[in-house]
Amino acid sequence: MTSVISNQSSSKNKFEKFKAEKDGLMVKNELDRFAQVGWEAMDETDRDHRLKWVGVFFRPVTPGKFMLRMRMPSGVLNSHQMRVLAEIVQRYGEDGNADITTRQNLQLRGIRIEDIPDIFDRLKAADMTSVQSGMDNVRNITASPIAGLDADELIDARELVQQVQDMITNSGEGNPEFTNLPRKFNIAIEGGRDNSVHAEINDIAFVPAFKDEVLGFNVLVGGFFSAKRCAAAIPLNAWVSPEEVVALCRAILEVYRDHGLRANRQKARLMWLIDEWGMDKFRAAVVEQMGCTLQPAAPEDEIDWDKRDHIGVYPQKQAGLNYVGLHVPIGRLYAPDMFEIARLAEVYGNGEIRLTVEQNLIIPNIPDSRLDAFLQEPILEKFSIAPTPLVRSLVSCTGSQFCNFALIETKNRALSLIKELEAELELSRPIRVHWTGCPNSCGQPQVADIGLMGTKVRKDGKAAEGVDIYMGGKVGKDAVLGSCVQKGIACDDLKPVLRELMIAHFDAKPKEETMV
Repeated sequence: MTSVISNQSSSKNKFEKFKAEKDGLMVKNELDRFAQVGWEAMDETDRDHRLKWVGVFFRPVTPGKFMLRMRMPSGVLNSHQMRVLAEIVQRYGEDGNADITTRQNLQLRGIRIEDIPDIFDRLKAADMTSVQSGMDNVRNITASPIAGLDADELIDARELVQQVQDMITNSGEGNPEFTNLPRKFNIAIEGGRDNSVHAEINDIAFVPAFKDEVLGFNVLVGGFFSAKRCAAAIPLNAWVSPEEVVALCRAILEVYRDHGLRANRQKARLMWLIDEWGMDKFRAAVVEQMGCTLQPAAPEDEIDWDKRDHIGVYPQKQAGLNYVGLHVPIGRLYAPDMFEIARLAEVYGNGEIRLTVEQNLIIPNIPDSRLDAFLQEPILEKFSIAPTPLVRSLVSCTGSQFCNFALIETKNRALSLIKELEAELELSRPIRVHWTGCPNSCGQPQVADIGLMGTKVRKDGKAAEGVDIYMGGKVGKDAVLGSCVQKGIACDDLKPVLRELMIAHFDAKPKEETMV
């Protein structure tokens, strides 16, 4: 492995150089020392980069206060775990909050390096980890948020997701085999019919498919967003049984690790390697790495439903039980919210909580006899089961409030602007509006009906916050990525532009017209 990577890295960028000097995972053994010396006395590369290998992110916009990104396979946690996370963020005042991400996990804000050893002890005791959740590692592995609950699902993917995570992270202890990928890497396993995981934007995606009446998965590879390029995943021409999922993930990761492009980080994602080699060569390398043959893909997969957002009340496949999807505006939770969600999950359900890629949450396993009482709980006024159409489908990345990559403030602006538009427009259906603060596309504007990507513009001769507008993204069956249709709109001028787009393309009507 080492010789191959070294050959690929003859003209190393600064990231490859510091990875060669010291594996990022090695900071796991230095956390006590970091806590003692404090963030200002730390080696800058350790602080700014290597800490991300254990899920700790230095943020120059909030110096001394770090972000902690959790791993939550399939977006599942329990009430005790939610309470532990609430206790962690509770102590950090106005900076203490948690954001639900578009990969079904939580990011905690306001963390001090001095508290990391104690926090990690708490996480381990609660069977949680943040290891390998940043930089050149495999990110949180996603699945349907109603896996195991959905009467129409084909396979409950939760156990497969856990097996893949355990392989990659050595069951949460950290695994040096996969800590030096060329770039970040996303994996999703879909067990339902509606492509809840956005298969098209993952480096590896498994979608259910029957072959010779046996249920397995067709495999897609290479999907990604970056500042340089966005590409939808393409077929590997492979069908695998559930028992082969982990082995195929390992083989693809090993091929990517050993042969992926490393000179230019903007051309280092998996798809660039596939482009350079061609699919036939890439597939052959994966087969050789697996040490066995791969069956050709099934002619058709089973993704044949429009995508669901799971907000509201739904019966489970378990008789007499229900899951309730709560809308969390812009995905942000504060400690009191987290404690209350934990309480609701315990009192009305079995303590389980699910997160969605739309930045919302689900409380499952609520008996029919407790449903009415649950729906009377005051927190449902904040986290609605029937939000208004534009708010319902709003997604936003962190934005410049906490992220130094973001070029604009997103979350608060997104919510305020969407509420203003709802006050002026009558809508016949939801419009999916996604905000992202920079070209890294954490808010996934390319999968939205209307996507807004932060940029800098000139207005009245001065630099100002602005957006590029994307349209045409489709999710669910036959998903496609949207494209940029307008560039450089100042955020202060955005509302009338969005208003006209919604009227022209999404059948919105000004409220004064509907009253005539």
